[in-house]
Amino acid sequence: MNSEQIIAALKDLVAAGDAPGKVLTDPADLDTYGKDWTKIYPPKPLAIVLPKTTEQVQALVAFANDNQVALVPSGGRTGLSAGAVAANGEVVVAFDNMNRILEFNPSDRTVRCQAGVVTEQLQQFAEENGLYYPVDFASAGSSQLGGNLSTNAGGIKVIRYGMSRDWVAGLKVVTGKGDVIDLNKDLAKNNTGYDLRHLFIGAEGTLGFITEATMKLTRKPDDLTVLVLGLNDLTNTMDVLQSFQKKLDLTAYEFFSHQAMQHVLAHGQVQAPFETEAPYYALLEFEAVSDQVMDDAMALFEECVEAGWVLDGVISQSETQAQNLWQLRERISESIAPRIPYKNDISVVVSRVPGFLQEIDSVVTEHYPDFEIIWFGHIGDGNLHLNILKPEDMAKEDFFEKCQQVNKWVFEIVQRYEGSVSAEHGVGMTKKPYLQYTRSEAEIVYLRGIKQVFDPNGIMNPGKIFD
Repeated sequence: MNSEQIIAALKDLVAAGDAPGKVLTDPADLDTYGKDWTKIYPPKPLAIVLPKTTEQVQALVAFANDNQVALVPSGGRTGLSAGAVAANGEVVVAFDNMNRILEFNPSDRTVRCQAGVVTEQLQQFAEENGLYYPVDFASAGSSQLGGNLSTNAGGIKVIRYGMSRDWVAGLKVVTGKGDVIDLNKDLAKNNTGYDLRHLFIGAEGTLGFITEATMKLTRKPDDLTVLVLGLNDLTNTMDVLQSFQKKLDLTAYEFFSHQAMQHVLAHGQVQAPFETEAPYYALLEFEAVSDQVMDDAMALFEECVEAGWVLDGVISQSETQAQNLWQLRERISESIAPRIPYKNDISVVVSRVPGFLQEIDSVVTEHYPDFEIIWFGHIGDGNLHLNILKPEDMAKEDFFEKCQQVNKWVFEIVQRYEGSVSAEHGVGMTKKPYLQYTRSEAEIVYLRGIKQVFDPNGIMNPGKIFD
């Protein structure tokens, strides 16, 4: 079939039923839906399909198998590994119009959603029903549930609440063969062999497309309080974490460098937390449910100051102040965006973070002393965000070429520390050449075997994770 025939067939497929979908071919739509936040690979999709039902997705997959048409899933397009990029004439299956919350079960504290439900939409629904969906990140206003699950997104609350996969009670999936399967059926206990949910969570749409997910909810935290500390040295991040975790259950433990905060302050709308300057800062969040908890927090702060780990600090006195302190961390990405940053999302076990970070910082500074390095991340779960800002007098092409060498240095250190080349955003295309730094040859063989079982014709998001 030629392109015109494929597009005509796609329109017929999604026109069926009581809820017809859409097919878009306008150049502006192809550009919008054919890329994610990486902006490295020029988008070149053949067409954009916006289905409304699982049955339409199943029909699309059947058609794609019969005609060897490659399909790329598209959620909120907030990923940073090019997992949702269509650069080779693929058909993009965008889930924007599958955005309904279908069923709420207050006894089980679960909610069944279509894949296009936006993270913030689910969070607000939970709050309206007196509950809480704890998986949270800066892109919550645009990221979609299907994309979150397909990359097993984590975010800022992992230290307390875990990753996206920890909140999945059940999934409805269209496999690469075109089968519709309901996984786990929302059961709390179900020990009947392999739990296939966890193959599709983190698979980046390479095995099949998630069309529905039943998500678990929990109680809303009470009196969230934020403490921002100026640290004397990077190793003090671990000293402070160990100290506070002895008495408090932290809901977040973030860090950022002084350079990162300077960019946020220069960007405007945010004030410095205190006058003292420190090389690194930690942001702690916890539930201040009693006077005793607050007394413990202040006593721990004083102990950290006396030990020489902390230079200064501030604790929120209201919900508004807590939100303002969070802005110091959450506005980093937008404040450095004009400098065209090279970004890397990596992780190691928590205890090894300081040495890991210092090695990477040293090797980049040694070879490229004119590069400005910005560090921040979810240090409480070992996830670091390395950002290198493009020198203003350097061409973008030259900068990205040098960053390819940085990649090699960084991932060699990741391998030595037995870490991950991708902590949150999946492998996609940008991390594909470096998969072996985290996964063994034997693991990759098994991954390929699993792909063959669920997607024998190779139509589901081809070229992602591995070729």
